[in-house]
Amino acid sequence: MANRTDPLAKSIRGTNPQNLVEKILRTKIYQHTYWKEQCFGLTAETLVDKAMELDHLGGTHGGTRKPTPFMCLVMKMLQIQPDKEIVVEFIKNPEYKYVRVLGAFYLRLTGMDVDVYRYLEPLYNDYRKLRLKLNDGKFTLTHVDEYIDELLTKDYSCDIALPRIKKRWTLEGLGSLEPRRSALEDDFEEEEEKDEDDQLADGLDSAADDKDYYRARSPTRDKDRDRKRDSHRYRDRDYDRDRDYDRDRDRDYERDYDRDRGRRDRDRDRDRYRLRDEKDYGRDRERDREGRDRERRERDRGRRMSHSRSRSRSRDRKDRDERRRRHHSSTSPKRRGEAPEDEPQKKKKEKKAAKKDDGTDHPDPEIAEQNRLRLSLGLKPLRV
Repeated sequence: MANRTDPLAKSIRGTNPQNLVEKILRTKIYQHTYWKEQCFGLTAETLVDKAMELDHLGGTHGGTRKPTPFMCLVMKMLQIQPDKEIVVEFIKNPEYKYVRVLGAFYLRLTGMDVDVYRYLEPLYNDYRKLRLKLNDGKFTLTHVDEYIDELLTKDYSCDIALPRIKKRWTLEGLGSLEPRRSALEDDFEEEEEKDEDDQLADGLDSAADDKDYYRARSPTRDKDRDRKRDSHRYRDRDYDRDRDYDRDRDRDYERDYDRDRGRRDRDRDRDRYRLRDEKDYGRDRERDREGRDRERRERDRGRRMSHSRSRSRSRDRKDRDERRRRHHSSTSPKRRGEAPEDEPQKKKKEKKAAKKDDGTDHPDPEIAEQNRLRLSLGLKPLRV
């Protein structure tokens, strides 16, 4: 029952206010002796007395990560959820700095973005020292304005993840906040006005003193003016002479530079031409070598082809002789003592007989012409 949130408390950012503290840290706070003995039964009125007794702030410390009394009181405020007016009074408390820091931390956890900037930014003018307990249990010094800046700009403080808030310039663009005005700006304006008045008074005094001084030295003032005029004339003449010398020196330098540049360009062109000639010579040698190799390959191929042709010719000659020899050996003479007769002569005789039979050799030209026509038509010749 002692660790339950007040039934009348409102949800913060859509959750139970005590859930803004991580579960592990909540468990350690519930088990701490300070929570059980000092925070039991506290209300919004009696919480102020406990806050005034604080002498340091921090999250957890030691090997077991024990919570500090500051963190136990923050947890109690989340549990009972005091009114906004009470929290604002905590922040505006000018005597007890730890009460102010406690109210600022609670407002940073639960307040709206506009309220956070509106009530915490004036604390930038509080430069009082604070004792901060580190995680190793040692103490270090900080200041109220530094801790407020940490609350407004950092994501973690006292081992608790702070809720995200909008940047100030975003709220200014939306018109929710007015542009920030430093509390020291009035002091700066007063100091600037005071400095301007002092400078004006000093200027009037110095002008009067100079006037008296030059009035006292009026006899020698003309001599000083003449001396200054002569010195200026001499200085101008020396300046003209030095300028002419510099101009001549620059002209000589440019001439030498142009000459050297032309020589460098010629050398560069000569080197480029030489490299190009060497490349062309190497390319020609390579081309000649390739041509000789090609001629050698063609000559070798022609020699092989002629050798193979001669071998095939000799082989063909041998085959022809062999066929002729076989043919002569296979032919035999006519039987019954008849002398062999030449085949071409037989064919000629047969052709002559055929010509005689078709009637184309008739003495009468007209009949021979008719027989040739009938022969072409496949008819029998005339027998006249």
